[in-house]
Amino acid sequence: MNYTNLGASGLRVSRICLGMMGFGNDSDREWVVDERAAEPIVRAAVEGGVTFFDTADAYSGGASEVATGRLVPRFLGRDEAVVATKVFMPVGPGENGGGLGRKHILSGIDASLRRLDMDHVDLYQIHRWDPRTPIEETMEALHDVVRAGKARYIGASSMFAWQFAKAQHTAETNGWTTFVSMQNHYNLIYREEEREMIPLCLDQGVGCIPWSPLARGVLAGTRSRDGGRHTTRSSTDPFTDHLYSQPTDFDVVDAVAQVAAGRGVPPAQVALAWLLAKPGVTAPIVGSTKRQHLEDALAAEELTLSDDEVAQLEKPYVPHPVLGHF
Repeated sequence: MNYTNLGASGLRVSRICLGMMGFGNDSDREWVVDERAAEPIVRAAVEGGVTFFDTADAYSGGASEVATGRLVPRFLGRDEAVVATKVFMPVGPGENGGGLGRKHILSGIDASLRRLDMDHVDLYQIHRWDPRTPIEETMEALHDVVRAGKARYIGASSMFAWQFAKAQHTAETNGWTTFVSMQNHYNLIYREEEREMIPLCLDQGVGCIPWSPLARGVLAGTRSRDGGRHTTRSSTDPFTDHLYSQPTDFDVVDAVAQVAAGRGVPPAQVALAWLLAKPGVTAPIVGSTKRQHLEDALAAEELTLSDDEVAQLEKPYVPHPVLGHF
């Protein structure tokens, strides 16, 4: 496993981040595995060199944060682990049960820390842009979270580049903490981030930690062009239908399968290797509910594609509307 700085910050992270969304007891999502099944996956990740773990308060009603707080410390010391979580999605009743207002951010970090059983997180991220709250209020509240010692760094997730630039400018102007990372929607099927967000992050020294690096399994072959669904998640995750419904998406899937066949490796390794080599990408967030998922991610970190293979993978791409910001 290789390690790198998260953007221009001093935070060192593994080049693979283990996504914890798929772990948690009593989840209402059929594809989520309980802590007992997740434990060997987390152990194998740590043994493979993974030190970076990403969750959110909204995943499985908080069960993912609970699982993260129980599992990660079994195999890695707190000072070695880099733990990230998020705030924004509705997690409680009432008008202030979600969003990025000061009230919810300050209560949200405390609730996350209780579930994680930790006194701080290393990276506290806003899950989405909140159009109802002034960005000044959000950035000052996040700064106060950092100053209180409850988060070491802050990050953001999917939004328009102008929104991210506005947030950073607001923080810089007021002497508040700025974002060190952008968790954006980026993979071989969806590359719209290459237009504005990634160039902005490269210019500003912000590390990209893409979510859905395998297009929720589509690039690994969990769905077929004829509508086939080959896994529990692909059959029960309607958000995948929203994100990846263009017929041309499967031209990209076919290209990945062809390159993978030529290499004698699973398609997931090829898709992740492509992403790991893209400018600005620090660590793809890989969800692993089976040991093989993790093994593919670890192997991808050591796989280097040729220029011809990269060209073959990128040729079928067709532009998409903006997806994943809402």
